[in-house]
Amino acid sequence: MAEESENPEVTEEASPADVSPEATASNASDETPASDATDLGTADGLRASENGVAETDTSSDTPADAAAGEGARAGGRGQQPDEVLTPKQRRQRERAAKFAAIPAREPRTPQERQAERDAERRRKAVARRRQRERAGAKYKAAEHERVATPPREHIPGTQKTRRGTVVSDKPDKTITVRIDVTRRHRRYEKVIRTSSTVHAHDERNDAHVGDVVVVRECRPLSRSKRWRLIEVTERAR
Repeated sequence: MAEESENPEVTEEASPADVSPEATASNASDETPASDATDLGTADGLRASENGVAETDTSSDTPADAAAGEGARAGGRGQQPDEVLTPKQRRQRERAAKFAAIPAREPRTPQERQAERDAERRRKAVARRRQRERAGAKYKAAEHERVATPPREHIPGTQKTRRGTVVSDKPDKTITVRIDVTRRHRRYEKVIRTSSTVHAHDERNDAHVGDVVVVRECRPLSRSKRWRLIEVTERAR
């Protein structure tokens, strides 16, 4: 007992049960070596540098890469990215949706289909008839308003007379006359110009190429001559 009182500095060791957790944690932090702290600082610096590189790479990405990255992040968050369709696929889907909205027809017998076709033909025939009637009425009204030259009347038994231009006088007592005809189409009202040639008998070889002459119909004088020269109205210059 005397020895215990003489050495007051000597105390009993604390039992593990008497040591608190907070004290143990503080002692562990105090006892961390300097090398461990250096390693932790280096790891923090590496992580910071990696974050900087990642931000730099993200800023240098193209818009397409950025959109792909956004889509990947959205998919990672559970959102479905928008599907990119080509114009052809878009048209196909629109057409499919349009036909899907049309209600399906009930099955019909061949007789019903034929009756429907006949009714459609009758309807179109009536429409065509009405269109033709309107066109005819319009043409008749325009014909009455237009002052047209009356056609020359031909009395049976009388001889026809034509005016034309001589295009050849090489044969003896024969000339070739070109008769120009200008008329207007009855339906389309387009001016149509045509010409025909006839062989005429010139007894005195009076007409020459380029002359404007008047010929009259006569009896057959040869294999090709059915006309006779009446007069020369204009000489060629």
